[in-house]
Amino acid sequence: MKSRKIALCGMLCALAVTLLALGGMTGLATFLSPLGAMAVLLPVQEECEPRLALTAYGAVAVLGLLLVADRELSLVYLFFGWYPVLRPRLQRIRPALLRAGAKLGIYLVTTALLWGGAAWVVGLPEQSAVPTAAVMTVLGCGLFFCADRCFAMFSSLWRTRLRRRFFKG
Repeated sequence: MKSRKIALCGMLCALAVTLLALGGMTGLATFLSPLGAMAVLLPVQEECEPRLALTAYGAVAVLGLLLVADRELSLVYLFFGWYPVLRPRLQRIRPALLRAGAKLGIYLVTTALLWGGAAWVVGLPEQSAVPTAAVMTVLGCGLFFCADRCFAMFSSLWRTRLRRRFFKG
């Protein structure tokens, strides 16, 4: 049984890297491709311990940085790819408003680190980037909460329908 889980982990990591590599074809895929790679790794999180799920995330992040032509896409996955592993712990927070605030805080801090680091490395002038960054942050926040809901639905789909195709009993 353990060999099947490891094989599933390896195949899903390969699929996640493939999704990242194909993501550079269109501009919109820069943000959707990392979400698809995160969703592909959800069965690893469901079947294995969080440590193995984080290892899978790390492997995909490193391979993405090495093999994917679009660096922005790879960095988005590097900074946000770990979120599905943290998500079950966040779901335990009660009340729901506090949970949403925690998720929003995680999104804003991660976004600030990602784009602040990118602006520092590239050397963008701060004044010209503020309106664009504000709009992108608001749009990204909506996408983040939609992705969070999709992760919940994909996890439920794995547990109720897809798991029995890979693991009997």
